[in-house]
Order: sequence, then C-alpha cells, then structure tokens
Amino acid sequence: MKLLNKSQIVFSLVLIAAIIFVSLLFHYPIEIVNALTLETMSEFGIHISVWRILFEPFLGVLLFFNRALYPITEFRFVLYWALAIFIIYNIAKSIRSKEKQQRKSFIVGQLVNLPIIAGLWFTVFVMMIFIPLPNNTIVNNSPNAVLVNTHSHTEYSHDGLISHKGLWKWHKRNGFDAFYITEHNNHDQSLKFVAAQRNNEFPGEPLVLCGEEFSGSNHLSLLGLKTDFKTKGLTDSMAVTKARADGAAVIVNHWFDGEHKSLEYYKNLGVDGFEIENTAEDKTYNREVYKRIKEFCSENDLILNGGVDFHGYGNACSLWNAFEIPGWKKMDSQSKEEAILNIIKTRDQSKLKVLLYNDRPYYEKKNLFFSPLFTVFNYFRTLNFFQVISWIFWILLFAIVGNSFSKKDEIANRISCQRVVSVFGLLGALFMLGLGMVYFSRIKDIEGFTEIYREYSSLLFYIGSAFLVYSVVVVYFSIIKRKY
Repeated sequence: MKLLNKSQIVFSLVLIAAIIFVSLLFHYPIEIVNALTLETMSEFGIHISVWRILFEPFLGVLLFFNRALYPITEFRFVLYWALAIFIIYNIAKSIRSKEKQQRKSFIVGQLVNLPIIAGLWFTVFVMMIFIPLPNNTIVNNSPNAVLVNTHSHTEYSHDGLISHKGLWKWHKRNGFDAFYITEHNNHDQSLKFVAAQRNNEFPGEPLVLCGEEFSGSNHLSLLGLKTDFKTKGLTDSMAVTKARADGAAVIVNHWFDGEHKSLEYYKNLGVDGFEIENTAEDKTYNREVYKRIKEFCSENDLILNGGVDFHGYGNACSLWNAFEIPGWKKMDSQSKEEAILNIIKTRDQSKLKVLLYNDRPYYEKKNLFFSPLFTVFNYFRTLNFFQVISWIFWILLFAIVGNSFSKKDEIANRISCQRVVSVFGLLGALFMLGLGMVYFSRIKDIEGFTEIYREYSSLLFYIGSAFLVYSVVVVYFSIIKRKY
C-alpha cells in the first residue's frame, strides 16, 4: 500500500524544496549587533530552545512575528491576508463542485466557520502578546560584559501586567545580569522588592535595582534610587534635582516618540544621556531622527543606552545593554550598582554597548499591508539545519496521516476540516476564559496601581464567552448532529 498518493507526494516535495531553497540560498544569519555601529558582536550568540525546534512549524512563524518591528500592526494584516486567502479558496472550490447541493453545503459550512477563524486569529494574537513562549535568547560569551536592562515595569505601573517575581524570572530567562524596575511615578514597591533580594528571600541573580520613570515633559528614567520620595506634580528640573540628591543617574526615554522638548533642553536639564533604541510597540522610528540623537550625544558628551521597556506583554526581548565591568561576579550588590551608575554618570560610551537581536533587514512603517509576505519569507531565511529538519518531519507526518484518513471513508467523514476548526474554536475560547480568570484573580492585590487587569480580564471574558457559545453551537450541529 502506498503511503502517499501522487498529488500529496508532489505537494510535499515542492514545499520541502522551497523551504530548503530559501534557507540555503537566501540565508539570513541571526546575530547580535551593536546598535550604534551595526557591527556584529561575535562574543554574543543565540540559544534556540529545544522545544521550539521540535515544534518549529507551530512556534517558529509565531515567534518570528513576535519580534517584528511593529508586531501588533503587522499581525492585524495577517488576519486580512488569511481572510482573503480563505475567501479565494472557497470561491475556487465551490466553482469546481459539480453538484448544487454539495456546493451549497460546502458554502454554508465555510460561512459558519468564518467567525471561528477570526476567533482563532484573536486567540493566537493573545498567545503571542501575553504568553511567555520559548523565544530565542542571548548567549553571553564575553568575559567582562554585564547585560543590564534600564527600563522595565510591573503591575505597580498603570500599564504593567506582570508581578515583581514574574519580571525577575523574565529577565533571568532572557540572559540579564541586572535590571532596573522603573515604575511610572512611583518606586516604593520597587524598593521593597530590592530589599527582599538583599535579605536573601530569593536568588541574587539577576540583580534587581530600583529606578522610576518620571512623566514630565518627556519620560525620564531615574536610575539608582535609594530612598522613597514622591515625584508626582514635580517639574522636570525638580525631579532631576531630587534624583541627583539620591545618587541617581538620569536618562531620557524614547525622546523620539513625540519630541516634546528639544535635545538641547534636556542637555541643559543635566541628564546623562538618551535612549537610542526602545523595543516597546511602535518605538521603532525614522533613522534620520536616530542620526540626530546619536550625533547630538556624541557632540555633547552624553551617553546612549537602550530601553527594553518591558511591561509584561508584547514582543520578545531583542535588546540588552552590555556594560564593561570586570570582576562582576566577585562584587557585592552595592558595588555592582555603583559600577553600572559610574559608567552612566561619567558617560563613558566605550564601556556601554547597546546590543540588538537582528534577524531581518530594517524596514520603516510603510506599506505594512504586505509585511506578512516579507515576514514569512524572512522567517524561512533564518532557519538552521535542525529547524529545516523539523519542518520536513512535520510535513511528511501530516501528509502520511492525512492520506491514511482519506482512505478510510468513515473516519474522513467524521474528521472534516469544518469539524476540526470548530473543535479548535472551542479550545481557543476556553483558553481566553482561563487567562481572563488569571487576570481577574490579580485585581484585588494591586488595587490603586493599575486597572489593566480589570480591563483585560473583562475583554477576555466577553470575547471568550461569545466565542465559546458560538463554538459549542457549531460543534453540536457539525459533530453531534452532523448537519454539515
């Protein structure tokens, strides 16, 4: 008995050949580059999770979209393309159908599944944004480079969605040696978490440091705060003065996101430097503005750093600040922070490199409607040998299983595409309701700091409930009653 019929063999071989062709002839190596020079940093490598490699066809493209320059905007266009392909496929198949009743049944089934497909797209979107999937991480082979994040938030910021311990685990997973918590306009809870680590209530690596993101004319990171003081209602100069008195360094965050005051204004304010990159959503900006900031800081002896700006959701980590600090491992906590702050305050750019994860050519926010096509192409360009093997394995496995089912009429009738989609819709709805419950459980613990848990849990409950009711009805009629 043949494992595959001729058409399945041809399709599988063409798909496998295309993947091998793109990954070999158009290969784009994933590298860590210096954001200021764009030079490859050979002392840093990339770790790819075994789980990702094993399930590459299911996780790979999703993780690649997660690292897009404009992930939310681009993933919205994925839905448009998916719906367009779905409609074209159905029109073509209905035209080919010879029997009128068969054509009618097919069209009805596809129309019924259309809301489920949109719901599944939203489910995948939620997974991509809120679930810690096994993204590639950095490997630090440099003897003296210390990887630090100077910009992050927890649920104690109005727009944060992660606990202190969750933030610590996230930084550990992404290879950081230290990170600053920079809540919006408060830092009392951060000081408590720092104290808990100093009291050995949890491991000392990565090192937790206290900062604050002051919202004045622009957002300013006050790094290295030791005492609790209020910044609400302060002017820019008063906030900087208080931070300096507490021994802190001051960095202007994502100035390019609005340009509220001139670069000269912040230099005269006495800041230490500017973020040259920020990897939060839609913080990728025009390269001419990038050159202005870079040149201004070089001319005025100001330091440049990068801000991950992590809030507990969004795209994967793709930025690290590499501080050159020999003997880091032998230092105590206070000495480690002093070494970091000294480099920032002395504005010694030679000891601070901004590292970027580079897995695709740079592009601006133009014609993003076509970005899904380029993203998929760029994804296959980055595959290594083991990832290609994973694709080949799953393509052949699905072809063999699909062929086996197609030869058994009873099973083929029971496991139709429409029925499989409806079952996945049911699972997607349950996932959203479960995540909504998790967020709802956090509302009471952070009352007064953020409403984001309440907002997201409500959104997930409403959408998940509607999706669940619709999916149950479709499952009932398609699988139990076998209406189509």
